[in-house]
Amino acid sequence: MKIAIIKMSGEMESNKGERRTLEMLRLKRKYVCVLVDNTPTMLGMIEKVKPYVFAGEIDAETLKELIEKRGRAAGKNNRISIAADRLMEWISRFMSGKAEFKEIGIKPFFRLHPPIGGFKKSTKLYWPQGILGWQGKKINELMKRML
Repeated sequence: MKIAIIKMSGEMESNKGERRTLEMLRLKRKYVCVLVDNTPTMLGMIEKVKPYVFAGEIDAETLKELIEKRGRAAGKNNRISIAADRLMEWISRFMSGKAEFKEIGIKPFFRLHPPIGGFKKSTKLYWPQGILGWQGKKINELMKRML
């Protein structure tokens, strides 16, 4: 299973460790999404930067939409074009941890829009009152509105 992490706010008042963790996760700008493995190390990193991100388990359907709409070719700022059957085969291997972004030639991060209809909860509070922190499967609904 893969985890999607989206940066929600800047790190003006963060300490050096939090900034370094965001840098290691490749979260440099607001509304940038990265996909990581579901490991204890990554979960610890998410816990450390919880005031700045929201994260959850991404499903294959949302990942397909994310790559089709927001995927960019590595080295360029151009859209990518991949056959649907080849993309679905790659997604199944990627979700099981046997494939990487280099194989299909796309950047390992995605720039998203603010969600259509706005955030339904506070962007300054943790789950369940707000959207920050671990979202679980609910991140798929939010990501679809951000594409």
